[in-house]
Amino acid sequence: MGEHYYQEEIECAPRERIIGIQNEKLKRQVKNVWDNVPYYRKKMEEKGVSPDDIQTIDDLKKLPFLSKADLREAYPYGLVARPLKECVRIQSTSGTTGKRVVAFYTRHDIDLWEDCCARAICAAGGTDEDVCQVSYGYGLFTGGPGLNGGSHKVGCLTIPTSSGNTERQIMFIRDLSATILCCTPSYAAYLGESMKEMGLSPDDIPLRAGIFGAEAWSEEMRHDIEKTLGIKAFDIYGLTELSGPGVAFECSEQKGMHINEDHFIAEIIDPDTQEVLPEGSEGELVFTAIDKEAFPMMRYRTRDICMLTREKCSCGRTHVRMCKPKGRSDDMLIIRGVNVFPSQIETVLLNNGYQANYQILVGRVNNTDTLDVMVEMTPEMFSDDVGEIEKRQSKLVADLKSMLGIKANVRLVEPKSITRSEGKAVRVIDNRKI
Repeated sequence: MGEHYYQEEIECAPRERIIGIQNEKLKRQVKNVWDNVPYYRKKMEEKGVSPDDIQTIDDLKKLPFLSKADLREAYPYGLVARPLKECVRIQSTSGTTGKRVVAFYTRHDIDLWEDCCARAICAAGGTDEDVCQVSYGYGLFTGGPGLNGGSHKVGCLTIPTSSGNTERQIMFIRDLSATILCCTPSYAAYLGESMKEMGLSPDDIPLRAGIFGAEAWSEEMRHDIEKTLGIKAFDIYGLTELSGPGVAFECSEQKGMHINEDHFIAEIIDPDTQEVLPEGSEGELVFTAIDKEAFPMMRYRTRDICMLTREKCSCGRTHVRMCKPKGRSDDMLIIRGVNVFPSQIETVLLNNGYQANYQILVGRVNNTDTLDVMVEMTPEMFSDDVGEIEKRQSKLVADLKSMLGIKANVRLVEPKSITRSEGKAVRVIDNRKI
């Protein structure tokens, strides 16, 4: 079977056509925010920019940025560009700090968002013959509603299980022969682990594809999940601020995620100087939503660190690809002056045969940062004697030191002793009072 598209004409459009769409939509959107979002208009005025200054996407860099801080300050209605009677829904982040982000949608916004999710499902091989189990949380979290709508548009039989209740999840996968699973990677790994414990091999599991996002995961974790469930695992990217999942998605090539450029313009900036960097540079990802009516984010700083590439993709899609975010410019840990990303620690664990069930504890003793990593052993390892466990710990300490450049204390713990999360996994506990 060849590559499968949801909206082939636009997904494979020539670059000139995509740039033409972007130029036209950007001009319209800048006028929209200038006329309807006093908060952003004031930011533009402070920068000395008016809508006439923005004629093409090359002028994007003249516009001011929006950040999480702006969303908090403008909460709840300060960035809404439509009368509330035209808005039909809100979604909200699963944010762990301060005020939650509340995003608004018109009917049209939801329609376009579901199109983006439908593209992701088709890119994973989904058609109207598939049974798609959506095990992301529903409700305020965007994962469930986004992929639910996308699945309907593709015509899949949709099972809206939401997250949790693992027994029921497995029952539906088996009884209804689910072929596509959508959830967080950590929950997919947990489902795989549970099915393995039930004695199910990949051949007994009807799934053939998975669409996993909402948290960072490594290539090693992808291979683990693929092996346990007998599927091909696809990455999906999005933010509530921009609509939700489906801003970008992986195709069969799995070499980066195609950004839906007819809806979102991506830039890479230096997080410190805020300068736009040339293509191929690593930096912070910034997005402009060019056709959202209710909540038009302009140059929104995602804090995700990544790279963009326009290299031709064999899947036929012409939209720019972003690599998997390498971490975030804000949840990067700085430990004893060294930048540490949880994904680096995960890579070492998976390379050593552990599953992605771990917790990073950061503390401070006598003004010096401490880094402790708690790692669950697999059942096979657990039966080993104390000497063997100590040997395993020393090996992880050495491998982590060579990956991170600093020493971490490793504690191997019993299988299943670290609490499982059905939403985003809580990987880092920072106890430093900085």
